[in-house]
Amino acid sequence: MSAPSSSRPRTTQDRYYTRVSSEPALIDRAEPTVWGSESSAGMYGAQELHTHAEKGFSQVPQLLTPDEVAGYAAELDRLANDPLVRADDRCIIEKKSDEVRSIFEVHKISDAIARLVADDRVVGRARQILGSDVYVHQSRINYKPGFGGGGFYWHSDFETWHAEDGMPTPRAVSCSISLTENYPYNGCLMIMPGSHRTFVSCIGETPEDNYRSSLKEQEIGTPDPDSLTALANRHGIEMITGKAGSATFFDSNCMHGSGDNITPYPRSNIFIVFNSVENTCVEPYYAPKRRPEYIGARDFTPVR
Repeated sequence: MSAPSSSRPRTTQDRYYTRVSSEPALIDRAEPTVWGSESSAGMYGAQELHTHAEKGFSQVPQLLTPDEVAGYAAELDRLANDPLVRADDRCIIEKKSDEVRSIFEVHKISDAIARLVADDRVVGRARQILGSDVYVHQSRINYKPGFGGGGFYWHSDFETWHAEDGMPTPRAVSCSISLTENYPYNGCLMIMPGSHRTFVSCIGETPEDNYRSSLKEQEIGTPDPDSLTALANRHGIEMITGKAGSATFFDSNCMHGSGDNITPYPRSNIFIVFNSVENTCVEPYYAPKRRPEYIGARDFTPVR
């Protein structure tokens, strides 16, 4: 099986072209992963930043205390059972059930999560990685209930944020904070370590209002099997497991995904995307129009 080539002619001058060619391509990343340093204000030391740069992600065990985990878990239950929240466009229901899959822009719905976003344990690490002030490009709660929580197919977030939100470069980092224990068998996050250094150009044109279906099950913007096989053979796959309260910070171009949860054990997390204020979004590169602001923010006010 041969890997897609990055030597095929481009159909655009954009380095990270995607969804415009009939052939996929693997494109080397031009930008660094870590823009700050251990001398920057933040909680990461030199070794942690080195690990993040090499693997594309870093884990923080016990970022939250047990009492904090319990408080945020109660907040997630409150939001999922609030009729007004369920009726809002920001609430995404599972494709195959009536269970809540995700709630977007949650830091604007919940004061508790807004405080978490501004907590230095969270935003301080994001600033240190990105080497600048940051704003929230996206926030959401991901619920993955037992016996039916749907998975997320392999993808790079940056591919979608570039194509559909107009994010210029992969100078963004996601923070996933677990509120339940992550086992290897309850649909845990999987990442190909080192894959952040390669952008996978995908095939398939972006349809109108693609987000309406992609938030339930993504199809456009997912890599082809040959590209995924090439990356997996090169980098391997790591399962991100850990206790409730742990956090994973991962680069916007990491190839990642998760399987369905067919176990009795739910998996839920708070997911916050920080983008550098020096990398604010423009018009979409490969979509007919912008996605709604609750998915891709247009308020670039730094988190304070």
